[in-house]
Amino acid sequence: MKYTTLPNTDIKVSKICLGTMTWGEQNTEDEAHQQLDYAIAQGVNFIDTAELYSVPAKKETQGSTERIIGTWLKKTGKRDDVVIATKIVGPREFVKHIRTGGFTKAEFEDAIHKSLQRLQTEYIDLYQLHWPERTTNFFGVRGYQHDETEKWQDNFDSVLSYLQDFVKQGKIGQIGVSNETAYGVMRYVEEARKGAPKMITVQNPYNLLNRKDEIGLTEVLHRENVGHLPYSPLGFGQLTGKYLEDTPKNARVTLFPQFARYHNENSFKATRAYNEIAKKYDLSLTQMALAFVNDRPFVTSNIIGATTLEQLKENINSIDITLSDEILKEIEAVHEDIPNPAP
Repeated sequence: MKYTTLPNTDIKVSKICLGTMTWGEQNTEDEAHQQLDYAIAQGVNFIDTAELYSVPAKKETQGSTERIIGTWLKKTGKRDDVVIATKIVGPREFVKHIRTGGFTKAEFEDAIHKSLQRLQTEYIDLYQLHWPERTTNFFGVRGYQHDETEKWQDNFDSVLSYLQDFVKQGKIGQIGVSNETAYGVMRYVEEARKGAPKMITVQNPYNLLNRKDEIGLTEVLHRENVGHLPYSPLGFGQLTGKYLEDTPKNARVTLFPQFARYHNENSFKATRAYNEIAKKYDLSLTQMALAFVNDRPFVTSNIIGATTLEQLKENINSIDITLSDEILKEIEAVHEDIPNPAP
């Protein structure tokens, strides 16, 4: 395994982060514990979850993933061996079964208390805002469309003030954002210049089919020393190639057709082109797609996810693959021809 540190801290994290959003829906507690045991044995020490999980979001399974991690921590006693990241949901209709308010002091108090309880821990290493309160382009929205009727008012300073209180209490260590734009990250950075705590990471989708963060966000990351935690590095399984020929049973998009973000015509066209590059260099498409993300200079840790141990092994092993200049050149040619087909 390779390691780095979370920006502006001395917290060492593996370059592969174990994503967990299938636990409690597609994976049982026992299967999740097996994944944790295997990943930790391979040197992975970074685990990402959320109060929302498992997915898809529904009342019956909300919080199940955190609970599963909590029972593993209690069983193994390995809390000090891992770095745990979790998230609070922002206001959206599809999560009203969790909370209906925004990022207020009371909502943070409620969310953090419940996450700590489910995780069976006294502290959270990295606490993230799952998405912004304001209306902006995320979850597959390509461009920003301004809403003149929006009720949100600038509250970056107050959000950081609330979070700082929980840092002082020792309930959370560091803070970050998710599904955030360059504007949002930069506004938080500016507040930190005035003495507020700094958002040290941004967790966004990033893969061969969605590199839109390179358009503006990655400059902010480099210049302001903010880490990137890419999720969906395989595009909901599209970049394994398993959807190219048939509809695999029990796969995420087969079970949940609403997650078709990476299944448009241009995404399939690009995936076929990337698959040909991988075959040319005796790599699986999975290996090539993950190795590409692992090596991006702005990436702190790549959040991989799996529903089987076989998938998990291949995903973790991608850390040992370095793509040649020739492969990267051919990848760029496809990207130039079909840029960001699945934002």
